[in-house]
Amino acid sequence: MKSQSSQVKLWTTDFILLMLCNFLLFLQLHMIVSPLPSYVQDRFHANAFEVSLFTCLFALSAIAARLYSAKALEKGLRNAMIYIGLTVALLATLGYYFAAGIAVLLLLRMVFGIGFGMSSTAFPTMASDIVPVKRMGEGMGYFGLSTSLAMSMGPIIGVTLLQGAGFMTLMLCTAGVIVVIYPLSYSLTRKKARRVNDEVILTPPVGTAAISGTKVKTPFNRKLILPSVLNCLLSITYGGLVGFIVLYGKEANLANPALFFLFNALAVLLVRPFAGRIYDSKGPKALLIPGAIFIAAGLITLSYASSMSILFVAAFLYGIGYGSIQSSMQTWMIQIVSPSQRGMANGMFLNTLDLGIALGALLLGAIASITSYTDMYRYSIVFMILFLLIYLIQGKRNGGFAVPVHPLLTHTHIAAQDSDRHELTETATENNTTTQQKDN
Repeated sequence: MKSQSSQVKLWTTDFILLMLCNFLLFLQLHMIVSPLPSYVQDRFHANAFEVSLFTCLFALSAIAARLYSAKALEKGLRNAMIYIGLTVALLATLGYYFAAGIAVLLLLRMVFGIGFGMSSTAFPTMASDIVPVKRMGEGMGYFGLSTSLAMSMGPIIGVTLLQGAGFMTLMLCTAGVIVVIYPLSYSLTRKKARRVNDEVILTPPVGTAAISGTKVKTPFNRKLILPSVLNCLLSITYGGLVGFIVLYGKEANLANPALFFLFNALAVLLVRPFAGRIYDSKGPKALLIPGAIFIAAGLITLSYASSMSILFVAAFLYGIGYGSIQSSMQTWMIQIVSPSQRGMANGMFLNTLDLGIALGALLLGAIASITSYTDMYRYSIVFMILFLLIYLIQGKRNGGFAVPVHPLLTHTHIAAQDSDRHELTETATENNTTTQQKDN
């Protein structure tokens, strides 16, 4: 029988709208990320390094924007981050029409990265505020599905539009997707954003003072380092896919390599609902270790893809691993921080995602220029080996793999059940000394 807390409503109107806005935001990004290298190579005769810059510089500018966005969210500037970010991204996208050279196109990608970085931090932070505590793994798993599906469907749509209608049509369609987000986000942004402070809404632990409404400085939480490093290593492998799968298809004589992302999406759809429940019941270890193995198997299979059927198998294997790991990383990072640091946690998740993709484009692109795209995907397995080694060594060093949920874990819109309050109060009492030492 399900516990009372697990019956708290997850699929609210706000949650569904947030998923849809987040899906469209990442869809328009990945509609152009994968076809852009092929377009730049054909139009401007760019080499592998120049092609990799389009992914790298975009990601770095998005990371820089999120460093500001996380602080702005703590101050309640959510609506500004969403609408300014969307407007900057839209103007940069329309600017592609005037890009007559590589330098201008690179500049526009950097400007787009700033806009995307601002808006992409707000939606997941809002989602983590309304997901019930007891269903955090499941809720953020479903929310992460919107990102994964967009990352899988976007390249297919983008490559199809580029090959069938040209780059200008692709640009206009991408801009159109951004425009659709404005009215969808209106009902979310018209609700007043609250400035988030660390307020103890639970019974305070014995021997501590109850502080309410007091501004507390939120320094960087060192507990975010491990999941951030792991998320970056995972994203490096994905950077090799979004940046070079089309060029690899030409090398391997594959008819439509962008279909890799379709089967990747099907696998993510299949595994994501189960992954969230497994996370809530058994923690990240049950997903991260087998997920890394599936990703490595998918990459090695991809490197031997001599037909579309082998490509589909590789995509399915990779999708199972990616769908298991990615949402687990985001949930992990949200659970170990206080409510006021959720913007920081989501920013770190997205930043390490973009940083990994940028590093993947640079490092794997360099490998491909020396060897081949086939060898590049085989070498990319090294990053998943590092992923496993770091996770296992750190788990042994910490004496276990359990994720220590922050005792102040709560959410903004849905009141915690009495059972949640009692359990979190006990956790806060037991871990008060440790929490103060590590977080402060």
